[in-house]
Order: sequence, then C-alpha cells, then structure tokens
Amino acid sequence: MMDGQAPDGTAYDLAGPENAPCIVLIHGLGLNRQCWQWTTPAFCDRYRVLSYDLFGHGDSAAPPETPSLSLFSRQLIDLLDHCGIGSAAITGFSLGGMIARRTAQDAPGRVAALAILHSPHQRTDAAQAAILKRVEQARLNGPTSTVNAALERWFTERFRMANPVMMDLVRSWVMANDVAIYHTVYRVLADGIAEITAPTPPITCPTLVMTGDEDYGNGPEMTVAIAAEIKGAEVHILPGLRHMALVENPGAVNGPLRAFYDHIFKGQMQ
Repeated sequence: MMDGQAPDGTAYDLAGPENAPCIVLIHGLGLNRQCWQWTTPAFCDRYRVLSYDLFGHGDSAAPPETPSLSLFSRQLIDLLDHCGIGSAAITGFSLGGMIARRTAQDAPGRVAALAILHSPHQRTDAAQAAILKRVEQARLNGPTSTVNAALERWFTERFRMANPVMMDLVRSWVMANDVAIYHTVYRVLADGIAEITAPTPPITCPTLVMTGDEDYGNGPEMTVAIAAEIKGAEVHILPGLRHMALVENPGAVNGPLRAFYDHIFKGQMQ
C-alpha cells in the first residue's frame, strides 16, 4: 500500500495492481479512510483501491472554502488527476454516497460505476428537523455532543455491547474532528439532498445501492428511491444491520460489492 498527499492537502492510500480497474472509497461524515480497512483487502488483489480523507477529516487539510457537495466533488476529481486515474468506480458511504452522486453529475466521464452505501435521499419533515437539530448541537458543542447517539444509530445493540474496543475506536475518529469544521460538513449532509435528487441529465452508469434493514436514517425506502432515479440500478438490503455495516459485518457488504464490480469489470481484470 502506498500513502500520499495531493497538492491540495488530500491524504490518500493506494493499494492493488497499478494497471487494474480503480475503485475509489469515500468515507462518511466525521470518519476517515481508516473505516475502509476491512474493505480494501477484499478488493486489492485485482483492483486498484484508492481511499482518502475528505477535507476537514483525518489527515487531510481543512476545507479551502465553505463545505459543499461541489467542493467535495472537485476534491475527488483533482485527486483522480493527481493519481493519473482517468475513470474509476466510486464507492461512497453515507455522505460519501452523496459526493459520489454529485461527482457522477459533475464529471460523468470519470465515473465508470457507482456503489452508494447507506446514503440518504429525501427525508420526511420530522427526519429533516432531527438532523438539523443535530447540526446545531454540533455547532454549539462539537462532535462530542452527538457521537454517542450516533453509535446507537450506527451499530446494532448486540454488536455495541460485545465490541467496546471497536466503539472506542469509532468514537475516537469522530471526536478527532475540529469543532469549527465538523458542523459545517454536517450541514452538507443535512442540506445537500436536493441537488442530487432526480438529476438532469440522469445518472446512467452501472449502479449498486445498498443499506441495512435497520439503518433508520438511511433505510430501504431511501435506497429504493435512489435506485429508482438511476436506470438499471441494483438494490441490495442487508438483513439485521444498521448504518455502519461495513465495520460491523464487512463480509456482508464486501460480498455483493465485489460481485457487482466483478460483473462490471469482467474482462478488464488482470
């Protein structure tokens, strides 16, 4: 694995064969590229895997302007340029799934396929009010004020109780975020849905949309709604899992994701 830093301050890791099809992994709000440590090994045997930290997260620089989906889309396109990658399959988790869709709108020629994991669509009024309340909590008190409730939403109770060390790890990722920046990115998660709903022109690349049947904030109804706007999109619902299935049960996520990409890139793999 090779790690690096792009000119704009984006920290990234590259793994896998240099000439293989590329898969990009985009993490969610408050996390960092370490959340893909259980995913990368399942792909880097035959794929070039690029993971990176969003602006304001992990080892990357602070956002150079007010965070927006367009800013994060430009960050990804600039990173592809820096790494000499023409097009890639974009895998986005939660906020990362929103960024993936924005990038597919902004630069469709750079996106060979999409995998949208546990990502939001249009919310009910009550759900939107709830997330805006959390944004305000984060603005006033930082990520510490929202992280414990987030862990309850993200993981099943049985997993939380059985894996306190993992809970401490994920909590540490969230709490490492800068108080002055975190809420500005949280606002993108809350307010960015409208610009990626029913895009014109529509997204046309092969797409997989996945969530857990217990992901209460980004549940099956949202996954079905996202897929309905992308012709031919596949839907995969994970039974008994919540938001961070990629940490709680990596195999459940990696299996259908690998099958999807193997089908898309059949004939191109080394």
